Amino acid sequence: MAQTIRRNATGVRRQAKAQGRQGQVRKARAKTTSVLDRIMQALPFTEEQWHRFFIVLIFAFVLALVVVVARVTGVSEIASQRFARTAANAGYKVRHVEVLGTNRLNEMEVYALAIGNEDLAMPLVDLEELRGRIEALDWVKDARVSRQLPDALVIDIVEREPHAVLRRADRLMLIDPTGVELDPISPADAEGMLVIAGEGAQSQVEALTRLLDTAPALRPQVVGAEWVGNRRWNLTFRTDQQLALPEGEDRAAAALISFARADGLHRLIGGEVAGFDMRNPPRMYLRVPGRADRELDLQEDS
Repeated sequence: MAQTIRRNATGVRRQAKAQGRQGQVRKARAKTTSVLDRIMQALPFTEEQWHRFFIVLIFAFVLALVVVVARVTGVSEIASQRFARTAANAGYKVRHVEVLGTNRLNEMEVYALAIGNEDLAMPLVDLEELRGRIEALDWVKDARVSRQLPDALVIDIVEREPHAVLRRADRLMLIDPTGVELDPISPADAEGMLVIAGEGAQSQVEALTRLLDTAPALRPQVVGAEWVGNRRWNLTFRTDQQLALPEGEDRAAAALISFARADGLHRLIGGEVAGFDMRNPPRMYLRVPGRADRELDLQEDS
């Protein structure tokens, strides 16, 4: 009886093709390895340093994974609470509050904000949250809050500086150089200070400072500034004389400089002129009580 014999041997062509593919793979791997080796050799690190780097990287990844898992499961919150209780039992809790740097600010306002942390474990005190509430106080420009172990909070205050007086409809308010209102002030205490008035003037305090700085010789003479029509300034001198300036920061500064030069030549401040109108520079109109207005051409005098 005849038997059929099946051969499992791979054909010659198929075997040759497989060997060709294996050769290509080996060449590609060798090429990739060679490129990586050249890159590694080009970098200024030794093999030992690379080894340490990868170990640190692995540890950092594992630590980050542990932190994420702890937060998701609530383990970190439990651990922090236990740590805080342990610290409090060891005497690390708030018993004293020290306030530094205050001059005009009422320290009791700061204590009132910090007192909520009394007997609180030091690790549980939210320094940034407390700092934010303190900086919301009118007189506080900046604040730093720190722990002084084992049982004290130190609050260092940087106060705002009084700069001028803002005239409201019903009161006078002390303001800082940026226009922030500080405290009410009496007319007697406001004597000698720059008084600013007019709707929207509070937002123009810094611009007014820049304007007055362009004519430093006139600055001590200015006791009042009115923001007119939300567009320009009227200045009042110690002599009660008034100067009307044009619109626009640059035009107003140029007009004030021209007035300062004219005052140096003609001694305008303290004279018989009650008002000076420079809204149409370079001409200046002079208002003299009981007389017709006169005109002064500053271009001719310069």
